[in-house]
Amino acid sequence: MTEARWGDDAKNPPIDWTMSAALENVVRSGGDIAEVTNLGEAVRAWRELDPDHRAHAVLLLDHPVHIDGAALNRFEGEGIAALAERIAD
Repeated sequence: MTEARWGDDAKNPPIDWTMSAALENVVRSGGDIAEVTNLGEAVRAWRELDPDHRAHAVLLLDHPVHIDGAALNRFEGEGIAALAERIAD
């Protein structure tokens, strides 16, 4: 049996930091190569980028996450920063 959820928690279920994710538009080994990993590692890798690469990075998720009631599966620049604020280190 599935348990019903009500209120704000229903709009923002916990983020699955282990889902597959690709961090794109970042330079690796002299070329623009996407890093496919889990969401948690992709966000941590984004934190390590210089400001210019952070601004141009694109994060694509295997399935949407819910933030402030909206289902999103693509983040760019500052959108990744908002996602990074939610990760527990």
